[in-house]
Amino acid sequence: MTKPNTELDTRYSDQNAVATSWDDTRQALEDAQLFWICTVRPDGRPHLTPLVSVWHEGSLYFCTGTTEQKFANLQSNDQVLLLTGSNAWNEGLDVVLEGQAVQVTDEALLRRLAQAWAAKWEGKWQYVVRDGAFELPSGCIPVFSVTPAKVLAFAKGDYSHTRHTFDPAALVAPASAARPGTRPR
Repeated sequence: MTKPNTELDTRYSDQNAVATSWDDTRQALEDAQLFWICTVRPDGRPHLTPLVSVWHEGSLYFCTGTTEQKFANLQSNDQVLLLTGSNAWNEGLDVVLEGQAVQVTDEALLRRLAQAWAAKWEGKWQYVVRDGAFELPSGCIPVFSVTPAKVLAFAKGDYSHTRHTFDPAALVAPASAARPGTRPR
């Protein structure tokens, strides 16, 4: 992943604020224990729900069951927001990642992601890879990748609003990724 163009939005920042670096923003994405995902229903209404996610090789990954609302939403609109941060007013960093959710079916990548999930949550999330998805006793769980198109970082305390944008030509979906509900060719 290439480094983004980083800009401080002075309209929404303290007078002496500095832009949050991409390294600090990326670290917040790596360390976050919980994200909120916003998808859009076919009728245009938003849907927001919490989920766990892992940052791996320049993308954020999440999984969802095929009977869940977010999975249904992704079938008609693959654009998502993933949000993390804290509800504290005067401290911390809130991050909003915007991008396209792309289903991942490459089993080598899925095995690495399963290891990342297990490591991040000290073994709480144990996934087995089968047929291009994670498998649980309840069934197959599709995995999605979101490579950031834009990331907003909102620093609190010393308030700043930072925008990290990526060159669209540099945005490449992970190997063996497909649009939601499809298999790569």
